[in-house]
Amino acid sequence: MANSFQCEIVSAERSIFSGEIRQIVAAGMMGDLGIMPGHAPLLTELKPGPLRILGEDGEESIYYVDGGFIEVQPTLVSVLADSAVRARDLDEAEAESARQEAQKSLNEKQSDLDYTRAAAELAEAVAKLRTLDQLRRLGGKR
Repeated sequence: MANSFQCEIVSAERSIFSGEIRQIVAAGMMGDLGIMPGHAPLLTELKPGPLRILGEDGEESIYYVDGGFIEVQPTLVSVLADSAVRARDLDEAEAESARQEAQKSLNEKQSDLDYTRAAAELAEAVAKLRTLDQLRRLGGKR
């Protein structure tokens, strides 16, 4: 059995990552899911959150995906993200400000549409902050 598999991370704008990896952990709709060599085929939706990759060389990298899908095939894992960036490219102050604004909007809801929009914005901001927290635990360089 192989110790690695090919991984492709693609956003609507561009290819973000392509290479051999040992493991990937993604934020699925039902919780985090870890994929290692030999995983059963799978297609599932992703929610906004961190995407952790353990490279073939043992280096761990963290990305932020804003939803999308992950497809697991025998030798290839494809992440098709609405948008994706390296975690180190996220702006923590901007994410915290967005979280605070969304929380304020939730508290001052004017209509159901305002509430739904604010809840989605809050979830996205919290997901970015969670991604930054994981990056910080790794030493902040990846």
